[in-house]
Amino acid sequence: MQIRYGYRIELLCQHDLPLITMLDVHPSRRHDLVRPDEMLVTSLVDPSLHIPVNQYLDQFGNICRRMVVPAGGALLQSDGVVHDTGEPEPVGLGAREVLPSRLPDEALVYLLGSRYCETDKLAPQAWSLFGHIPAGWERVQAVVDFVHNHLTFGYHFARNTRTAAEAFEERVGVCRDFAHLAVALCRCLNIPARYCNGYLGDIGVPKDPAPMDFNAWFEVYLGGRWYTLDARHNQPRIGRVVIARGRDATDVAMMNSFGPHVLQRFEVITEEVEEEAALAPMVPRNGRWQQQAALS
Repeated sequence: MQIRYGYRIELLCQHDLPLITMLDVHPSRRHDLVRPDEMLVTSLVDPSLHIPVNQYLDQFGNICRRMVVPAGGALLQSDGVVHDTGEPEPVGLGAREVLPSRLPDEALVYLLGSRYCETDKLAPQAWSLFGHIPAGWERVQAVVDFVHNHLTFGYHFARNTRTAAEAFEERVGVCRDFAHLAVALCRCLNIPARYCNGYLGDIGVPKDPAPMDFNAWFEVYLGGRWYTLDARHNQPRIGRVVIARGRDATDVAMMNSFGPHVLQRFEVITEEVEEEAALAPMVPRNGRWQQQAALS
């Protein structure tokens, strides 16, 4: 299948604003791109002014872009199409845990505590809740089931400083809190786990009436490979497109700004499209994105 994805973000600022973004599809999915998704940044004061953008890879292999938003603000936008198998994410029922002594070097950092995933605070609870469950996929699935049932989801519960331990105690959160708690509990059990964010459309599931947004989930290392899991939805999904991976939300922030600003507009799209329509770009009209082919 073909999946269209993209965003339109408007930032207002009174002074020049240095900015780092992490909005590009991850390098591991770049080979699936049907149409390039180059970011376009224009001034809100003078839309004909294109703002220079530089690109680099961070220490986790994520694509970052840096720029200086001029006084007045800027529009950041991108529109791409990615090919997807259309199959649900694989389930590793027989996947076994890998002893810490046998893990690849690059997986070791995902056993350690981090800013939002306090393994030192949650280790006693983790072993009490899951220590008796057979090691491997069954134990990881038990963690996912627990987090899915333990936390109540709600956008009004969002708080950008909430940690995994606080989510455990408060029993509420948004997708990042579900991911943080699952990641922390897995690490407590000596299972490497990393935080992910990206696009997740309502493909193969009932449509969510809430406005589209970026999503957070996590991956665990079992049986010599990484598996995708989602404690909020707790089911294999179709069409997930990863943007970034890291220890927690600190490493994969959508935007890091170095000065005051106001987020005036934030729109995300992720949807399945017909193969012929995949080549038609999206254009803004009456405040909404529409396919250019549909306007002719």
